[in-house]
Amino acid sequence: MAKIKTLFVCSECGGSCPKWEGKCPHCNAWNTLEESRDVGVTAHRFAPLAGSSPIRSLAEIEARELPRQPTGISEFDRVLGGGLVKGAVVLIGGDPGIGKSTLLLQALVSLSHAVKVLYVTGEESAEQVALRARRLELATGDVDLLAEIRLESIMAALMEQRPSVAVIDSIQTLYSSELSAAPGSVSQVRECAAQLTRMAKQTGITIVLIGHVTKDGTLAGPRVLEHIVDTVLYFEGDTHSSFRLVRAFKNRFGAVNELGVFAMTDRGLRGVTNPSALFLSQHAQDVAGSCVMATQEGTRPLLVEIQALVDTAHVPNPRRLSVGLEGTRLAMLLAVLHRHAGVVTFDQDVFVNAVGGVKITEPAADLPVLLAIVSSLRDRSLPKGLIVFGEVGLAGEIRPAPRGQERLKEAAKLGFSVALIPKANAPKQPIEGLEIWAVDRVESAIERLR
Repeated sequence: MAKIKTLFVCSECGGSCPKWEGKCPHCNAWNTLEESRDVGVTAHRFAPLAGSSPIRSLAEIEARELPRQPTGISEFDRVLGGGLVKGAVVLIGGDPGIGKSTLLLQALVSLSHAVKVLYVTGEESAEQVALRARRLELATGDVDLLAEIRLESIMAALMEQRPSVAVIDSIQTLYSSELSAAPGSVSQVRECAAQLTRMAKQTGITIVLIGHVTKDGTLAGPRVLEHIVDTVLYFEGDTHSSFRLVRAFKNRFGAVNELGVFAMTDRGLRGVTNPSALFLSQHAQDVAGSCVMATQEGTRPLLVEIQALVDTAHVPNPRRLSVGLEGTRLAMLLAVLHRHAGVVTFDQDVFVNAVGGVKITEPAADLPVLLAIVSSLRDRSLPKGLIVFGEVGLAGEIRPAPRGQERLKEAAKLGFSVALIPKANAPKQPIEGLEIWAVDRVESAIERLR
């Protein structure tokens, strides 16, 4: 009889301990150890993969581009790096109701015209999926559907049907009969993901997993789940807004930090061809505290409006709040503004927001944030048609941003006439219709706008 062993597994890093502890000894996270029971077996289930491979020289291995299967949704293909790769495992997460199942159902319908596909639903019944497809007016005649949550039954169906692409909705609802833990537990999620990944590599089936997220917005379950799969995608955006953003955080077959922009309509998610227009507000007149920046998301330049509001603080500790931008950099930028430009904000509340719900993590947003703050503090709007980008250092210098030429060309294409940029990003050849103001210090940038 198999021996049942009790372990405590960390939900953050996946490390195990023989007894419960308040802090995980592997990643030092508090209150993350969960009880898990593993059944010991005499023959390991991964034994067929244990065959040894001969040692080969890396130079002798022929490197070739992997063929990709386009999904038919251009923005989704952009995030994936051009399409789905044979045998790849893709994990996509997001808040409930943000559109994960809708997007993948649309992708499967488009793929079904070229390859065989299978949709495995564990959260909804077959009738509910059919109702969604009917509401979206999708031609689902070639899409196979399986309502099942038992891992062994799903793997048997995959081996029998041999689809080219399979969607599992969702990984947290599956369970393996080899484990006694409940579906969604650390051990079940890790076991089911590992088994499906092994099958994908052996058979060449492309598997797309839908994952739940925690209240912090990260994927639920052990961290090892993100290491097992080949690609990790996140849905961003407010569920109350009609716009959705899909960002790649890991991609073994393409670039990371690519961004796909979608609009939610009554016919499902539709790709947005000009996403810069979403992040620019249409003001009837010039307003103070608004600055447009050129950011780079993967290979795509985007224009985003940065808004700042500076108001007199009525509490001893003024508030510093940023939405869509790095909050830790705001206090540093205010200190640089005071030290090198003489602009005092220690008695002011400062609020900064990136329009459209987009999240900007690159330091090229430093200079636009500072100029928006100065504009709001002085209650004076910035020049019309101005585009800004640049990183600000603690010494007050303005550092260059990567791919400055692409940013400037995108701004010129959308009708901007003036660009305030780092001196190191100044183009060697003039750009038609765009006047360049190149600066190397914070005080020079603020002085140029007087």
